[in-house]
Amino acid sequence: MSRRSLHTPAPDAAALRARLDRAAAAAAKADTDALLIAPGSDLRYLLGQAGGSFERLTTLVVPADGVPALVVPKLEAPGYADVPTAELGIEVLTWVDGDDAYRLVADRLGKPGRVAVSDFTPALHVLALRAALGDAEQTLAGPVVRELRMRKDAAEIAALRAAGAAIDRVHARVGEWLRAGRTEAEVGGDITAAIVEEGHSRADFVIVGSGPNGASPHHDVSDRVIQRGDVVVVDIGGPLPDGYNSDSTRTYSVGEPRDADVAETYAVLQRAQQAAVDAVRPGVIAERIDAAAREVIEAAGFGEFFIHRTGHGIGLDVHEEPYIIAGNQLPLEPGMAFSVEPGIYQAGRWGARIEDIVVVTESGVEAFNTRPHELTVLDA
Repeated sequence: MSRRSLHTPAPDAAALRARLDRAAAAAAKADTDALLIAPGSDLRYLLGQAGGSFERLTTLVVPADGVPALVVPKLEAPGYADVPTAELGIEVLTWVDGDDAYRLVADRLGKPGRVAVSDFTPALHVLALRAALGDAEQTLAGPVVRELRMRKDAAEIAALRAAGAAIDRVHARVGEWLRAGRTEAEVGGDITAAIVEEGHSRADFVIVGSGPNGASPHHDVSDRVIQRGDVVVVDIGGPLPDGYNSDSTRTYSVGEPRDADVAETYAVLQRAQQAAVDAVRPGVIAERIDAAAREVIEAAGFGEFFIHRTGHGIGLDVHEEPYIIAGNQLPLEPGMAFSVEPGIYQAGRWGARIEDIVVVTESGVEAFNTRPHELTVLDA
């Protein structure tokens, strides 16, 4: 099968400029003098380019008041050639080996009282920046940037919708590969290739959990030979070329399930997942979605076998805000996208999970994954 192209153009300069302005305003609201954004998904959100994190410092300096600056090693600067820095009003400050890049950042900021660094900035840069910035308080940028990123705009929603359709096409083909006599690793290899064929840049994760391995939510693949009657959890996803991710889980049976309790137990899971999706609408707090799924599972006597949160946000990262978990009092708003993925896991026997990516709309919810939720029984 030929690879399908689902590339979505990077945000235009006007969209990126608006994001930078919102980031500066959010920093000011948080009484933070500047955000120091390392290469990664936060940088991609603000510049349209993720860059790479190495031993040489690269950081986007976003002051609460002032001109943003991209501090980048001169030998890495060509990698940012497609970023419309002039249109964005970003000054590019390059440095070469032997220069003190941390001092370059400090001089740019003067004497800040508080700076916020990206959550996944390497420790070698965090500590060196701390030394260079003297008495400045150093905090995490995550609480500031997540306020921007967890409310997706129309272009981001379209990208996630395309990602959902792409991974659905892979699930539609699982019957080509999943059968008795093959190992999980062999099936996983075929799925990995199909993820790319169907438009992804790569497969970020491929879980094929057969039989007792399905009771481990983050199982990968193994050399276990799939057997007739196995229940198999298939959880797959990855980014499209635009950086936005898919993530979807369906549960299969290779021939009729060998365990007599599968149908009844799976029906509980299906009701729980649907109850959680039905609960999504603006104004509902995040933990209520978790509770909607958990209440169904607990009422059926399987509460101890649901061992993780109901969902996680998704976008340029597979896991990001908002998290659908007990204790999260965040009111849902239009544009928030996240997974709804309850599971039931019986150690040593079998497990099952159903996962859709959904987005909060003005009036309710839209699911980006539309494959059937029923247990899919495949030819053995």
